[in-house]
Amino acid sequence: MSDIAIAQSKQLKHIKEIAKKLNVKEDDLEMYGKYKAKLPLELINEETIANNNLVLVTALTPTPAGEGKTTTSIGLTEGLNKIGKQTTVVLREPSLGPVFGIKGGAAGGGYSQVVPMEDINLHFTGDFNAVEKANNLLSALIDNNLQSKVNNLNIDPRTILWKRVIDMNDRSLRNITIGLGGTANGIPREDGFNITPASEVMAILCMATSFDDLKERLGNIFIGFTFDKKPVFARDLKAQDAMAILLKDAIKPNLVQTLEENPAIIHGGPFANIAQGTNTIIATKMGLSLSNYVVTEAGFGADLGAEKFLNIKSQYANLNPKCVVLVATIRALRHHGGAIKEDYNTPDINKVDDGFKNLAKHIENIRKFNIEPVVAINAFTSDTEVEIELVINKCAELGVQAVLAKGWEKGGDGMKRLADAVVDVVENKAKKFKPLYNWEMPVVEKIEKIAKEIYGARAVDFDNKAKLNLKRIEALGFNNFAVCMAKTQKSFSDNDKLIGRPEGFTVTVREIEIAAGAQFIIPILGKMMRMPGLPAVPASENMSINNKGLIDGLS
Repeated sequence: MSDIAIAQSKQLKHIKEIAKKLNVKEDDLEMYGKYKAKLPLELINEETIANNNLVLVTALTPTPAGEGKTTTSIGLTEGLNKIGKQTTVVLREPSLGPVFGIKGGAAGGGYSQVVPMEDINLHFTGDFNAVEKANNLLSALIDNNLQSKVNNLNIDPRTILWKRVIDMNDRSLRNITIGLGGTANGIPREDGFNITPASEVMAILCMATSFDDLKERLGNIFIGFTFDKKPVFARDLKAQDAMAILLKDAIKPNLVQTLEENPAIIHGGPFANIAQGTNTIIATKMGLSLSNYVVTEAGFGADLGAEKFLNIKSQYANLNPKCVVLVATIRALRHHGGAIKEDYNTPDINKVDDGFKNLAKHIENIRKFNIEPVVAINAFTSDTEVEIELVINKCAELGVQAVLAKGWEKGGDGMKRLADAVVDVVENKAKKFKPLYNWEMPVVEKIEKIAKEIYGARAVDFDNKAKLNLKRIEALGFNNFAVCMAKTQKSFSDNDKLIGRPEGFTVTVREIEIAAGAQFIIPILGKMMRMPGLPAVPASENMSINNKGLIDGLS
């Protein structure tokens, strides 16, 4: 059966029944139909959070199709509940761009899914729409101010950094000209669109710890400069309250369920290659307030999502992850051993052996945060016993337990061994998490620390534009912000052709963007784009819907 057929065959529990498992009263739920609900922020309890257990799921450097972090996260949650550990999975919301682009749905797969998967993959509870509207309201206010003869802030249009967003892969919107057609239609200037997950409003939603904090961060968004070189922020346009009004429901986490009727909280959706790649602080704290264990994930490989989860989110929110699960697949190890795409599913123990160096580097990196990893080998039908055994033995040589994970095929029953391994680390080997760098370090030192220690780079070069950006950061007083690297997900380096574990390379910082509301800066390595394009054959071409509303191909 396909993922969507499995999901559609499941008779879902009413969301109030799922809430009971978290001791949440029906009156506290804001229901969106029978199977989705918003959770009020008042349920967050800092004392309870400190006594519960946070597990992060990440991966080795992935192939373009991904290695199954979400499926593993959901399956692990099912497995932990089966061995008696009350567990909630906390995930990001899927973006419509990838859903209709390359990847299709992003709600897990097989018998490890969150449901209702069609709703989650599409408009869900409207959070992405609210982020998009809040972002574009600020854009409208900026352009209105340029034209206004009253309260004009004297903004220099050439310095405006803020872009509009849309939650779709549309390369034709990357660079546009607006305000054409005469004086009644605005001031002509260059503009462009990012995809909604790349919006700073999304980043702010994910970093906010309360509604008041959200509003303050929205006001701190850096827009550009006046003609006399003074910085302009969203608060100067009195935009923060109006933007917050649009986000008043979006700030509340969403409660749904897994196929095995366990709680799932889904909230926020930044990408990990161009943003922080993790769900909201509020959602993670909500899970930890209501469950003994929380399983969460961070996008792409551990050099991206996990690095940002640990250095940015965990450091700021005072979270203490006790175990990291590194998802690996035999096909990805073949890839890092030199297999071409057509041979990813062809057994080759020599390529798996050679490709293991990529996984070994990720294991080494996780330990730099004072956290012990567990390796989950996400099972595929093309795997062979000898290849699996090789990976298990090589992990054992590094003192790491590797477990074959069969969540896609068997749900929680296929994940109990992984659950046991995670519990062993959490309850017997967990230490106090420590970040790789302190936010107070100089900007260049923070960038070099990540590039050299996590990526394995020999050196970091800064282009002239990046050097100018560093001077701007210094002048604005933003030196103590976190660093959110924008880098290809296909390699430890900034060159997606360097697979495996490259060494002796130099990464180049092309420019550095400022996200003052989110309180991080974004060094851009290589030709990173914040508006993806569609592939030659988009996933949308294989989707259909009948007159009863049943969808096919959304997986």
